[in-house]
Parts: sequence; structure tokens; C-alpha cells
Amino acid sequence: MNLSTSDLCDRHSALLIEGDLRVLPGDWCRYGALQRFQGPVVTLQAHGCNGEIRTLLAGNGEGRVLVIDAGLNPLALLGDNLAALALKNGWAGVLINGNVRDSAQLAQTQLGIFATGCWPARSNNESGGIVQEVLTIRGVDVFPGDWLYADPDGVLLSRIELPGASEGPR
Repeated sequence: MNLSTSDLCDRHSALLIEGDLRVLPGDWCRYGALQRFQGPVVTLQAHGCNGEIRTLLAGNGEGRVLVIDAGLNPLALLGDNLAALALKNGWAGVLINGNVRDSAQLAQTQLGIFATGCWPARSNNESGGIVQEVLTIRGVDVFPGDWLYADPDGVLLSRIELPGASEGPR
């Protein structure tokens, strides 16, 4: 992604007004080495378990972004091992409405990783999540197949791939 999320909002202001381009509010913290990432969304309602996370990240990422909602569970859903798996399998990034761990190692991983915080205790290695569920994060619906654009300015969700998102200076 060469254009910033701010530039994308400026270029696609009509989509913002129509609601087809949405800002995902929050104080997102960047944990991966990449400051910017984008891709089509795969959703997961995790419920504090990471069985589905491991299964999804073990598959071919094809430049997609895994968006995870942890609900109220504080346990870390992503650490260095799962991040390495995502990178190996071609995922563009992971966004977690919840916690990560191993933050020093994640900072060295060439992957886009945004989350709301850190927590040292890991999640359960059990199944229990729902894949490709419409998520509501901070009042904003996140649909499977949306396009996610993330950078230090914020996170955008679009119903379509935004024309011009890869243009402009880095």
C-alpha cells in the first residue's frame, strides 16, 4: 500500500459518505515490522481460543488479512510462532481486537500486525471460534471479503478494492 489511509479517505470521500468505506475506530497498536498492509479480509470470532487461528494461518494466505475479535477475553491470541506461520504462508497481516504476546519478536516479523494490546498469557489451543462470521468491532461491521487498509494513521475497511491504493510515493 503506497497511499496512506488518510490519502485513501481523501480520494474516496464519496465511499465514506455512502458507508462503503469505513474507518475502524480504536487505538490500534502496531506490533509487526510492517507499518502498512492491506488485503482482503478473513474474519474470525475467536472467543479466546486459537485453534482456528493456527488452522487459518497454516493455509495459503494469498495476501489476505485475518481479522480476529477476541470479545472480552484478555488472553493473547497471537505470538511469535503464529506470526512466523502467517509470514511463511503469505498472509499480509493480522488485526486483532484483543491481545498479542511476544511483542519484541513480533516487532522483528515482516508482517502487518495490529492489536489493541499485549498480554503475557496465551490463549487456549482449542477450537471454539467462528470463521467468516460478520464481526462488529467498536460499532463497525467487518464483513468477510472486505478490503482492509492499515497504517499508522488508522484502519479502513472497504466493500471493494480501492482503485489507486497502490499508487503514489512510499
